[in-house]
Amino acid sequence: MTGVRSRRAHRFVDRALSRHLRIAPPTVDYLVHRAVGIPMRDGAVLRATHYAPDLDKPLGTILVRGPYGRSFPFSLVYARLYAARGYHVVLQSVRGTFGSGGDFVPMVHEADDAADTVVWLREQPWFTGSFATVGLSYLGFTQWALLSDPPPELAAAVVTVGPHDFYESSWGTGSFSLNDFLSWSDSIAHQEEALARKLALQNRAARRLDQAMHGLPLGSAGRGLLGANSPWYESWVEHPRGDDPFWDAMRMNSALDRSDVPVLLLSGWQDLFLEQTLEQYRRLRNRGVDVAMTVGPWTHSEMMTKAGGTAAAESLDWLGTHLAGAPTTRRSRVRVYVAHHGWIDMPDWPPATGEGVLYLQPAGRLAAARPPADATPSTFRYDPADPTPTVGGRFLTQNKSGYRDDSALARRTDVLSFTSGPLDADLYVFGSPVVELAHDSDIGHVDLFVRISEVDARGRSRNVSDGYRRLNRPAPGPVRVELDAIAHRFPAGTQIRVLIAGGSHPRYARNLGTGEPVLTGQRMVPALHTVRHGAGGLSRLILPASAGLPSADGGANPAGDLV
Repeated sequence: MTGVRSRRAHRFVDRALSRHLRIAPPTVDYLVHRAVGIPMRDGAVLRATHYAPDLDKPLGTILVRGPYGRSFPFSLVYARLYAARGYHVVLQSVRGTFGSGGDFVPMVHEADDAADTVVWLREQPWFTGSFATVGLSYLGFTQWALLSDPPPELAAAVVTVGPHDFYESSWGTGSFSLNDFLSWSDSIAHQEEALARKLALQNRAARRLDQAMHGLPLGSAGRGLLGANSPWYESWVEHPRGDDPFWDAMRMNSALDRSDVPVLLLSGWQDLFLEQTLEQYRRLRNRGVDVAMTVGPWTHSEMMTKAGGTAAAESLDWLGTHLAGAPTTRRSRVRVYVAHHGWIDMPDWPPATGEGVLYLQPAGRLAAARPPADATPSTFRYDPADPTPTVGGRFLTQNKSGYRDDSALARRTDVLSFTSGPLDADLYVFGSPVVELAHDSDIGHVDLFVRISEVDARGRSRNVSDGYRRLNRPAPGPVRVELDAIAHRFPAGTQIRVLIAGGSHPRYARNLGTGEPVLTGQRMVPALHTVRHGAGGLSRLILPASAGLPSADGGANPAGDLV
């Protein structure tokens, strides 16, 4: 009777999940084998759960590796979803997490442990002879680790918001991504605690995290939060250089250079790893690898909620095609969500566009005409003791990231705001905007945060695209800041706004202005920033813009005057 009840429970949950995701109903029953032990070369044993479909000819095998446990929600969306449709699934906890042996050191052991898991997989009597991988975030990194030396049985991968280069994630702007990786280290430290305890301490934990992100020195403030947990944290902060061998084990660039495995990439315009997803697509596409990409209007945390139905349907289609041999229903290589329009299919990314230029003007104006040669420069003062706050954007904090009303940010005295007149017609932007600034400062260690926002008819401002750069001893000449890639329609009547500040805290560790090491620095020096508009140099916004949507062949309708 226990087995009957278990199967009935499976069916109920699986059908409810299918209705929620709006995908076709499950097709088979399956058994769940828990606490499976998988030996590693160093003697550690990693724990896994095996989902076995009740089917004479299973469609294939799926391997999922991650640090977040083997229960809800991962068991639901990355195991039961596929087992109920005819796939064997192995859901494995990486070393040092949820009963797996060894010590968890983020990213470092994933390539070797993945390879050892495949050795074990080959020996299983139920193994179908070929397999695929799926998963998001860290579960995406473990896929790139395996793809860095792909085994012949690996037939496909579905990587959702998964980084391949941890240095770029943490230090790619030149400033440490403080909010993302201190908060992640803290969550990992407590993830195996009882749910009731975690819920009881939730508000207190949020306050302590906020205090730690505002504390100095950064290293001791972070350690005060983490206690004896997450011992790796300081090592990330004290290695800011990209050419440091410290990062070699946390970079899987070879996967993009060597692997020919078909890959589906799923991401969101407000995901913190967006730029890596776009790089993955570009590098695989340039090598002729079978790669497809879908990018929607989502943040990182929304990939398992708002994006869940899209992700499930497209993943099942990709695996059905490349693992089970079914025909695909996908209509194009690239599928993107265009703000204020909706979904479109495209042959490639980015599409060809025209180029629109708007010049930053005195008195906070943004216009197509060049400012006069004697235009007065704009200035602002950045004080690291009162850092410009983060408002929206591509970072982890669930209730603060993504698209937000940033009107209050534009009114701050430590932020420059430049706003265009109302647009005469719709303007479509596809790709990465660039802001070139004739910029200088009175000290040698400063940061620049640059944002494009959309201002509606009621004067409310909403973020569209951000860029960030650390400038240590900046050389004379224009500063070029590439912003987040977007697919965005600015409707007629809206205005385009450019915001410029000296930081965005706590998304990025503030620049103290002294050049001291980020981990130990605590002395703070304010900075006076100058942005020039005339004879001292032109500052401008460059938009990859068109008057309409890209054509089916990837062409564009170039933009004329923008305002």
